[in-house]
Amino acid sequence: MSTNAGTAPARRAGRNLPVAIGMGLAMGAVLVASLFVRREAFLVLASAAVLYGTVEMVRAFRARHLRVPVLPPVAGTLAMLPGAYLGGGETLFVAYTLTVLAVVVYRLVSGGGDHGSPVPVPVVRDVAGGVFIVTYGPLLAGFAMLMLAAGDGPWRVLVFVLLVVASDIGGYAAGVLWGRHPMAPSVSPKKSWEGTAGSLVVGAVAGAVALPLALGGQWWEGVVLGLVTVVVAIGGDLSESMLKRDLGIKDMGTLLPGHGGVMDRLDSLLPAAPVVHLLLVWFVGP
Repeated sequence: MSTNAGTAPARRAGRNLPVAIGMGLAMGAVLVASLFVRREAFLVLASAAVLYGTVEMVRAFRARHLRVPVLPPVAGTLAMLPGAYLGGGETLFVAYTLTVLAVVVYRLVSGGGDHGSPVPVPVVRDVAGGVFIVTYGPLLAGFAMLMLAAGDGPWRVLVFVLLVVASDIGGYAAGVLWGRHPMAPSVSPKKSWEGTAGSLVVGAVAGAVALPLALGGQWWEGVVLGLVTVVVAIGGDLSESMLKRDLGIKDMGTLLPGHGGVMDRLDSLLPAAPVVHLLLVWFVGP
């Protein structure tokens, strides 16, 4: 998710804004319905989204001639997210460890690499890419499933998503209105320090309101939760922007009109998931 806009008014929107807003509202409605009608529906929805995003990343890496295996990340996604929801953190860790091992074995068995070196550098590079994908996608998403599994799980997930969305909206609005000083022009030219300030303010307010209302926490805990979530969400967004710049692509995919690929919508949510999960356990209990 983009967290703020930049300095050039003509380029601030970056996408077809009405289409992006419409698609965002539709995705939000589906998410809320899946959470509160039956939480297993959200598990299926999240698993499908992360699975598709994982395949997007595999394709992007392969376009840069990394022979990243697709089967282990796909199987790992289907194991890690349901495993985290049904079996908790231990199951998530075991499934992740087995997936990483499968990436290594699958890539070694598939052959290739520099046979003149005792440690084939291309194979090491490909394995590192595969491990990155299963860590960035299904492992981080697994923490959202740990939130979902709690007694008040739907509300935890809703607060988590609302905080990231608040960061996005606050950053975009402040960036469009006041953005003058680029934050990281070499990575994401449209992000400004003014937009970041907007994200922090809106995120803190959203946390102060959402945590007491939804989960019975203290307002100041909500402020802390909101600020930390914004910082991590912005870091995740910048990290994916840097990755896409290195890969030479604008978006990870084209599935979502006005938004790009699925992973382009998860870039802020995924890094924030473990942080929000741990803070919620601290503030309101497991």
